[in-house]
Amino acid sequence: MEKTKVAIIGCGTIAKSAHIPAYLNNPNAEIKYFCDYYKENAERFVKEYGCGIAVQDYRDILDDPEIEAVSVCTPNNAHAIVSIDFLRAGKNVLCEKPAARTYAEALEMQRVQHEMGKVLNIGVVNRFNKGVNIIKSLIESGELGELYHVYASFRAHRSIPGLGGAFTTKAIAGGGVMIDWGVHFLDVVMYCSGDPTPKTVTAQTYSKLGRDMKNYTYMNMWAGPPKYEGTYDVDDFVTAVIRTEGPSITMNGAWAQNIGEEEMYIDFLGDKAGIRLQYGGDFKMYSSKNGALLETSPKFNAGDHFQNEIDAFLECIHTGEKLPSHIDTVIVTAKMIQAIYDSSEQQKEIIFD
Repeated sequence: MEKTKVAIIGCGTIAKSAHIPAYLNNPNAEIKYFCDYYKENAERFVKEYGCGIAVQDYRDILDDPEIEAVSVCTPNNAHAIVSIDFLRAGKNVLCEKPAARTYAEALEMQRVQHEMGKVLNIGVVNRFNKGVNIIKSLIESGELGELYHVYASFRAHRSIPGLGGAFTTKAIAGGGVMIDWGVHFLDVVMYCSGDPTPKTVTAQTYSKLGRDMKNYTYMNMWAGPPKYEGTYDVDDFVTAVIRTEGPSITMNGAWAQNIGEEEMYIDFLGDKAGIRLQYGGDFKMYSSKNGALLETSPKFNAGDHFQNEIDAFLECIHTGEKLPSHIDTVIVTAKMIQAIYDSSEQQKEIIFD
């Protein structure tokens, strides 16, 4: 079988930690290009991994007939335009989360995918996580009974990334903690719940702890150091209530809060049993039987969900299988995130048609 030639667009943290190792570990993939606006980043990857060609402008490789698969690992403001350009060039695209900064941009990506018929998957990697899929199976098989409510907490003490940089600039990122962390938590909730249709959203976002950048105290800062001459105009806290045709959903998220605890979990509440998933880790199931309360801690080989995601992406290019991460499935998450921001800005409940 001839290897699928791949282009990596954006040579930052997610490319280095997830996409590139997964492609290199797949015997049917070959990385042909590393592309970054700062060409020295691409050149460093060529040297480090001993493969590929460094390019600065992704438009220079759009017409390369050898390229079949593209990973878009750029900042959020480039997700839509880069993905659309490669789709129009006849390439298959895996775009990192979030799909785009806004629901309107995500809809345009979906429209072009339908027009061109190529693959457009979004990097909602938890849909390829072993533990998450076990929970989904337990819910679908009725082990929890009626799943009536799900609560998501993605809260940390002082974890604003790259203060004053791309992560905290709305024009680049589209938002703060909700679009950065919340997209993953909301996607896990939707996936395990069977992607229920949303009905209403009420939410409030806050930009509090990072606004006075020079007086923001922290222990460490990934994507740092701070750029005090930069911008901080995104949310560092969010709370939301979502009604769906399935369970109701509530969430609290914080890049930064004045509580020195990290709480990264999702509670699935059923009338027969409940599950608490520690995000990125194991889960416990709570139930009762024969007059006793039971607590179950399943053990399983989690594997690497990024590897699972990349392997599935490469495979679906050749089989035509529509993955759970396809833009048609996860577009609803973009719609809900937009509604969360709109509800906060407009100070009212958003009702979906």
